[in-house]
Amino acid sequence: MKPRRKILKILLALFAGLLLAGLTAFFFPQQVLTVDSGPVKADVLIVLGGTSDRAMRAVELFKAGEAPLIICTGYGDADANEAYLTNSGVTKAAIWLEPKSRTTRENAKLTITMLHAHHLKSAIIVTSWYHSRRALACFEHYAPDIKFYSRPAYFGYLRRSEDGRRTAEDGGSAPHPALSPIEAERVRAGQRAERKAQEGYMKAEYVKLLGYWVCYGVCPL
Repeated sequence: MKPRRKILKILLALFAGLLLAGLTAFFFPQQVLTVDSGPVKADVLIVLGGTSDRAMRAVELFKAGEAPLIICTGYGDADANEAYLTNSGVTKAAIWLEPKSRTTRENAKLTITMLHAHHLKSAIIVTSWYHSRRALACFEHYAPDIKFYSRPAYFGYLRRSEDGRRTAEDGGSAPHPALSPIEAERVRAGQRAERKAQEGYMKAEYVKLLGYWVCYGVCPL
């Protein structure tokens, strides 16, 4: 009977651990999914394709002097992000494109080829906060010889204000003051729709984290 009791205790402990991990992931997605290295310096910023807040964040970091170059990666997004960057004052000479990748894994592998070709030793990954853990882990997995940092965009990130209320970060994308009331409301409506879509992306990220770990050995821890 003793061996059975021991096995039962182990199974109960595993179940309790999984339950605790699940509850933590459900109630604290920001803390679980977000990785931010804080202010750093690197050879290049790597902007992953996706929502527009990523390019906005890259402009902020570039103007803050965190890196002198920007790589825009992602099929269908690299060109659009380049246009946003140049319209925001980043010179074309400071922008490189990787327009073929369709997944985070391809983002990493194709961009790393560029880093190696130009002998770059450090890079800052710029993506959405809920995608930052998997993105950073993926780049580190495929290029352990390069130092990677994470400086994500925080659009839609829930923060607690001084009065205890939870508010969503706008990521610097508030309507321009020169817009008419109707145009400004359209911008705000688009932001609300984007935040709602983010809820689906955030939930799917847990599945992708596990999938990348099982399929490609990309450990998110």
